[in-house]
Amino acid sequence: MEEVSERFIKAYFEDMERLNVTPANAYPRATHALDGIKKLVWELEQKGYAYEKGGDVYYSVHKFADYGKLSGRKLEDLQAGAGGRINQSGVEKEHSSDFALWKSAKAGEPSFDSPWGKGRPGWHIECSAMVRDMLGETIDIHAGGNDLIFPHHENEIAQSEAVTGKSLANYWMHNGMVKVEGEKMSKSLGNFITIRELLEKYEPMAVRLFVLQANYRKPIDFTKDAMESATNGWHTLGEGLQFGFKHGEALNWTEKTQHTMIKSVQERFCQEVDRDFNFAAGVAILFDLAKDLRRESNIMIHERKTTTSSQELGDKWHTLMTLADVLGLKLDAVQSDTTSAQMSDEEVENLVQERITARKNKDFAQGDRIRDILKEQGITLIDGAGGVTKWHR
Repeated sequence: MEEVSERFIKAYFEDMERLNVTPANAYPRATHALDGIKKLVWELEQKGYAYEKGGDVYYSVHKFADYGKLSGRKLEDLQAGAGGRINQSGVEKEHSSDFALWKSAKAGEPSFDSPWGKGRPGWHIECSAMVRDMLGETIDIHAGGNDLIFPHHENEIAQSEAVTGKSLANYWMHNGMVKVEGEKMSKSLGNFITIRELLEKYEPMAVRLFVLQANYRKPIDFTKDAMESATNGWHTLGEGLQFGFKHGEALNWTEKTQHTMIKSVQERFCQEVDRDFNFAAGVAILFDLAKDLRRESNIMIHERKTTTSSQELGDKWHTLMTLADVLGLKLDAVQSDTTSAQMSDEEVENLVQERITARKNKDFAQGDRIRDILKEQGITLIDGAGGVTKWHR
């Protein structure tokens, strides 16, 4: 059990690091919180909210007057098995909706000592105990998938508030489910994709950008088209983020001389994102800045001039870098892609000419294939009037 747990914990941290997810301050584990779990079960028993039957301990939902207040469900409408695990021990519960706080050990499964005999914690009590042990009796925000509203979060409330007499959480935030090509992701449908598998196909920051552009309350649908769009979007942002490294000599920016534009853009960003974490609107502001910088970069490369003052360019780039950092969009992936190009200028020119010829012959598939080859090498093509194509790394 421990070996399997450690293997997947390690894999989880590796995936989160690639997605640039900031580590939490602590990662509690149920197996490390057994004292707090058993204490909470005992307290519920002492207050009359729990009862023991044949080594199992159950929560009596009828004793908690506010049961159902989060999910809006009425107790009389609840079905057997509301605890998330059907009772298969043959022991009769007092009510079909009562859920397990402690389960007696079955032969061959891991178990722990307790006042009720060897067993293991129920699903819901683990979270109530870890919240109280690490954060106290009332927390600001409790989050989770919307499939956990009932029974899991409803049962957490019943357990915690029955003992403390205080609200478990001031705010509840529930995220939508993951879909793949319009269908709910599940192993039974054969469309189950892990983050590790997703990152084998797409850049980590493209995946992060895709998630940021979705409303957290709604389902998120991983489709091929959506992921390709997110990848293109990340490349656009990446080009903007690289502007200062490519054209540092064209920038004139210091904290003391920053243009008022920075303050107004940042205020607009905060107003948008503060509306229930509306990251999509925040990302749109980043795109506006990145497109301006990319357009200016193309002009500087091909026409050897600028149309924007060095002060304003510095302001836009600094603002883009600052806001991208807020959203955890880091440049590393783009830099490694663009700096690893091995083609010589002559090789690039040859492919560009081959593409021009293919397009003249209306062989657009070949033209697109060459563009993709160059794109993988960090080469951007700019098609101009009269069939002229310019490029830059």
